[in-house]
Amino acid sequence: MQRLIQSIRGMNDVLPDATPYWRLLEDTAREVLAAYGYQEVRLPIVERTELFARSIGEVTDIVEKEMYTFTDRNGDSLTLRPEGTAGCVRAVIESGLARSEQRLWYQGPMFRHERPQKGRYRQFHQFGVEAFGLEGPDVDAEQILIGARIWRRLGLEGLTLEVNSLGTPAARAAYRAVLVDYLRAHFDQLDEDGQRRLEGNPLRVLDSKVPEMQPLIEGAPRLAEYLDESSRIHFEGLLEMLERAGVAYRVNPRLVRGLDYYEKTVYEWTTDRLGAQGTVCAGGRYDGLVEQLGGRRTPAAGFAIGLERIIALLEAGAQPRHHLPHAYLVVAAAGAETEALRLAEDLREALGGLRLVVNCGGGSLKTQVKRADRSGAELALILGDEERARGEVSVKRLRQDAPQEQVPLAALGAYLAGVLGLAQG
Repeated sequence: MQRLIQSIRGMNDVLPDATPYWRLLEDTAREVLAAYGYQEVRLPIVERTELFARSIGEVTDIVEKEMYTFTDRNGDSLTLRPEGTAGCVRAVIESGLARSEQRLWYQGPMFRHERPQKGRYRQFHQFGVEAFGLEGPDVDAEQILIGARIWRRLGLEGLTLEVNSLGTPAARAAYRAVLVDYLRAHFDQLDEDGQRRLEGNPLRVLDSKVPEMQPLIEGAPRLAEYLDESSRIHFEGLLEMLERAGVAYRVNPRLVRGLDYYEKTVYEWTTDRLGAQGTVCAGGRYDGLVEQLGGRRTPAAGFAIGLERIIALLEAGAQPRHHLPHAYLVVAAAGAETEALRLAEDLREALGGLRLVVNCGGGSLKTQVKRADRSGAELALILGDEERARGEVSVKRLRQDAPQEQVPLAALGAYLAGVLGLAQG
């Protein structure tokens, strides 16, 4: 026997018992985004490495340590996308979409070579939302409201919204100089990551979760004290909109995000139910990124939802039933397989949304009814010799204590529509 080839560490299969949660999340997000006028865009998984080095930042952990980068046969350096915004910006510039207002969304896998742990994988999935050409805090507020609506639709509770402002690049540069002076004065208190980030990306030191670093971080100068006037007005406008919309939030002055392209608004939705990987959605503004990647300066804002983390929260709740079959057709009459398949096709054609499983592979009546029960179906439709002779189907309710019914084949569609609440088409 040959050795089993296993999946790559940190790249996981999504098996049938989990896919209902994925469909629930994806369908909900699509419906909500359609309600706000956002349109889908589909982007390549592989991009030129330069795209991420220029957008995310060459001294970030993502670019320095986590990207899956390779040289193709033409000698070009290519990278599996570690995040979606850079590719979306590249697409709108290349297609000319950046010349007008755009509200876009996309979904799919992202790749980072991290240490796999619960909620953090090497292949992970995101739902990304981006808006271009909209400058005010109203679009920031709109995107936060989109997230809040998705959580409500999914029945998720206990998510906390943390917000902050990074100011303009000029204001952040002034703050960066002050912060570097402070951290250099306490260099011996920095951990290894903090010492490495000091020169290249000092704001990321503030994002450290290491307990021993917290007193030093708490004593650091605050970015809010160095905000320029336009950023302050923008941030105050956002907070007022959130308050009027009834969205609870907490200002977190240490929230900086790990990507260099953010400016002004940044935010995260977090939970305490996933341990260290508590951020389930994050975003903000990146008004300079389009220009940085070769377009004209274009205001832009967006966010990304980590699907695996939302799925983990959903799995702690009720099992979605929308994926389970409505009915299971038991074929107990000898030689009736072709008739059963034709009956099933007629029923699917007549009833919109009917989920009907036909028994295949034979088996006794008792065995097939057990299969029907294990399928999660509400009804077992039994086509036996006696039923076949009478032109009927016996209907057994699998989730209720109710007597078995005999329904004429001619009336079966109407019967199922009434019992299951399906529309006849």
